[in-house]
Amino acid sequence: MSTPYASAAPYYARYRPPYPAEFYELLADRFALDGSQTVLDLGAGPGPITLALAPLADQVYAVDPEPAMLAEGARLAEERGLANTAWLVGDAAGIGRLCLPRIDLCVIGRAFHLMDRDRVPADLDGMLAPRGGIVLVDSVPRTGVPRPPWAAVVEEVCARFLGPGPGGADEWDDADRPGGPEDAEDHLAKSPFSRVETVTWDQTLRHTVDQVVGLRFSCPSSGPALFGDRRAAFESELRHALLDHDPAGRYSRTVRIRAAVATRRRA
Repeated sequence: MSTPYASAAPYYARYRPPYPAEFYELLADRFALDGSQTVLDLGAGPGPITLALAPLADQVYAVDPEPAMLAEGARLAEERGLANTAWLVGDAAGIGRLCLPRIDLCVIGRAFHLMDRDRVPADLDGMLAPRGGIVLVDSVPRTGVPRPPWAAVVEEVCARFLGPGPGGADEWDDADRPGGPEDAEDHLAKSPFSRVETVTWDQTLRHTVDQVVGLRFSCPSSGPALFGDRRAAFESELRHALLDHDPAGRYSRTVRIRAAVATRRRA
């Protein structure tokens, strides 16, 4: 039987919006990426960060515990002719057992809240080059900006099929989940990578009905496997509810991209 993470994988790869170009420009600038570095994408999922960084690095290792996520990433890398990516099944707790070479940069997306936030930086301290660093990146709602009304429509339909709980939440940009960005940065500040600089950008996203449905299926808490034989009914009901809300089929939101760049303090 497909797991929620496995069934969400193709939707994650297709429908999750990419991080803006400014994020990758920041990484290239801070870590002098010139095609000679080795990069680790920890908790990579289907590798949107891996795929974007591959042209800037010599080698990128994508590590994730879900084989289906990695299979999607490997497929996309092959389609794009990116031969300098490696897709490894593993988790943050066992990162040392993968016997990776010296790493120049480790990037972690929103998966950091699922990791041991004290242990991971300590383990990476033994793997990262002297001038290397950890970068956390996430997308969160802008403070003080109400959720778009259509998000409540999605939540209500999900709750009817899955019951109240995480499956009905706006998971893809939920800043209130445990271990949100500010908490993560606090953990980094107490780690060997205690020099932390936070950079933010606002990103406006515009979705079609198909994209909203795909985004919902991209979340493990509402992956297709969880709906069983009610999946088609859910998708049909969600589409109708969204079009009743906005017959033109336009759904936009503005999120804040937050990147925390953590490096060691030099003597």
